[in-house]
Amino acid sequence: MHAFDYAAPTSLNEAVAVLASQNGNASILSGGTDLLAAMKDGKGDPSVVVDVKKIDELNILDLDDSGLTIGAAVPCHILNSSELVRDNYPALHDSSSLIGGTQIQGRATFGGNLCNASPAADAIPNLIAHKAVANIFGPDGNRSVPVEDFCTGPGSTVLDAGELLVSLSLPTPPAGFGAGYLRFIPRNEMDIAVVGAGVSVILDGDTVVEGRVSLGAVAPTPCLYRSAATPWLARHCRKPSSPRSDASPNRPPDPSATCGAPSPNASTCPTCSPDAPCRLPSTGLAADFPRTT
Repeated sequence: MHAFDYAAPTSLNEAVAVLASQNGNASILSGGTDLLAAMKDGKGDPSVVVDVKKIDELNILDLDDSGLTIGAAVPCHILNSSELVRDNYPALHDSSSLIGGTQIQGRATFGGNLCNASPAADAIPNLIAHKAVANIFGPDGNRSVPVEDFCTGPGSTVLDAGELLVSLSLPTPPAGFGAGYLRFIPRNEMDIAVVGAGVSVILDGDTVVEGRVSLGAVAPTPCLYRSAATPWLARHCRKPSSPRSDASPNRPPDPSATCGAPSPNASTCPTCSPDAPCRLPSTGLAADFPRTT
């Protein structure tokens, strides 16, 4: 690791002044779990590391009538232990509990996970499913960007020179809202998702009226697949009357028995309406997504 200067501003204006003075050669330290590892490997060469954990606006965790605000420097262990989050946004724990182990969660932040812009980030698909907005401050003042538009490529974001992420805003969940995040990893020892899915739905009674599907690790950026939830809309949600005894979250789908199976003996999907065949193809939701090259 090469020598670098260290700055710890206590206000947004001070932080922006430091960033602007370095002509793009400064790095922001929120949790540092990715930044410091990259610098040790020689993948980062900042002249100044700007520690933003002393800025009040980046340490906010607050719920009001408009929704939840998560400061960009709030560590995952705070989200994990927060009754405010657990009672109102329980699905966020699906991501915050997966970002590294206990020691990493003492430093790692949703803001840093977003700004690192890894296609396999665990926080981003969940934030997209919750319609989160990134609040940014820079030389030209404040601006907000939907999280689905924040990452522009692996390791790159919409942040301009001198700008920093201040917080994330999540709207108040409406009645009938539910969400979750799941990731697939080939073995427990591997902590990087091969694919991660953040999903949310809004129900009116037992009818799906809105849905969002976001995937990570399948494209250069975590993406919102707007058409993926279309087959759910206006469908009725019913508990399976006779779930398959061999169902397992670790078992791949059987094309001869799952939704839209090509077998002439295929039955209707046990999780869908019993009087209408499921419209999902046998390969699952992935068949609805644009391929990347």
